[in-house]
Amino acid sequence: MNAFFQASIDGVLMGGVYALAALGISLIFGVMKITNFAHGALITVGMYVTFELYVLLGITPYVALPLVMVTMFVIGYLVQKVFLNPLMGVAGHNQLLLTQGLAIVIENAILVMFSANYQSVSVPGFETAIRLGSITINKPKLVAFLFVAIIAAGIYVLLEKTDLGRAIRATSVQPEGATLMGIVVPRINQIAFGLGIVCAGVAGALLTPTQYIYPTSGNTYSLKCFVIAVFGGLGNIWGAILAGLIIGVVESFSALWLGGSWSELIVYMIFILTLIIKPTGLLGKKG
Repeated sequence: MNAFFQASIDGVLMGGVYALAALGISLIFGVMKITNFAHGALITVGMYVTFELYVLLGITPYVALPLVMVTMFVIGYLVQKVFLNPLMGVAGHNQLLLTQGLAIVIENAILVMFSANYQSVSVPGFETAIRLGSITINKPKLVAFLFVAIIAAGIYVLLEKTDLGRAIRATSVQPEGATLMGIVVPRINQIAFGLGIVCAGVAGALLTPTQYIYPTSGNTYSLKCFVIAVFGGLGNIWGAILAGLIIGVVESFSALWLGGSWSELIVYMIFILTLIIKPTGLLGKKG
């Protein structure tokens, strides 16, 4: 029973970070209908921004989050404006190839700037776990989950309660109609892409206390986040959050019962079966 509760807690906490990263993919696809294959590389960028703030200014990843968010939004805004905006309206495979090319360029730029050495961030006071009887809770993962909940709530409020959010939702449903209503669609695309990259960067920042940082570290999460976004319903934000939590728990129990080498296989098997049974994903809708 203790193992059950331990696996459940670990899965939910890790699933929250997965959900945040996948939420960025869903937000970008929901508005721009672009599948961003550079997402993993931008998670890595978020890790290195956090690491540099830690080295240069001595601030922990949690204190650095506002600066990371601003930096990642600016990067996402510029990437969309300079590289993706000229390709809006053309064949989708051109956008896929561009984002894949961007991922390669970003990873190699990081390699040149920071070398291939593994880096790490230590947060004072977070080296030990919280103990509740025989259950242990990883402090960085718990704090990361709390930040994920706050950020997800913030995105919900932004999308549902503000004029900017209504403009983003209008653009995602009918960009031509949004244009007729006076919404500057290219600018909304840039903002939406920037918000999606903020999700990726924050996910990377929250991972830095628990894993090593190296130029391709985001690749570990790139495909998994795409799987989660599709599993939940590509373009559906709540679907991404739900799927992230499910995948985190499934991964944790698979490692417990079958061993770590099976966890990835089980996740992708569930993904394939879901697409066969319900191709639109858990909360996705046709069209």
